[in-house]
Amino acid sequence: MVAASNLTSSAALYEILHRLAHRQLRRSSGATLNTTALVHEAWMKLARGAGGEFESRSHFLAVAAMAMRQVIVDYGRRRRAQRRGSGALAPSSGLSSVGVDANIDELLAIDVALDRLAAIDERLARVVELRIFAGLDEQEIAQALGVHVRTVRRDWRKARAFLLSEIGAP
Repeated sequence: MVAASNLTSSAALYEILHRLAHRQLRRSSGATLNTTALVHEAWMKLARGAGGEFESRSHFLAVAAMAMRQVIVDYGRRRRAQRRGSGALAPSSGLSSVGVDANIDELLAIDVALDRLAAIDERLARVVELRIFAGLDEQEIAQALGVHVRTVRRDWRKARAFLLSEIGAP
């Protein structure tokens, strides 16, 4: 393990996290959780969890995606609790528009299904986290995981099929 300062500066890691959060939230029209709030929450989770220790840039991206997933899901749960009683929204899924203001029930269903997927195949779950919660493209995911882009495409197809069957989306 290397300290974040040895991998790159903390400011550089924070900037990477900010770009990831901005990508994620840009996909959510009308998002009420802003980039800065997502970055700060994720950064605090990273500081508590990894203590600033990352083996590589890939390790940082994986941990950052997981932290942003947790923040977004927690935010969705709080929003759901606030809206309780206002009627449930029907799933609209294609898994491409998941964000903080996407259908909250769908977001939470994806989170549960993603946990099930991780129990079956950790790499498939990692691909989903990096794509949905960190907003990385196929090339970036391939670099982060140390695999070929074609592998990422196959993994995404398998993971997407699994998740869609789990959440019952068309």
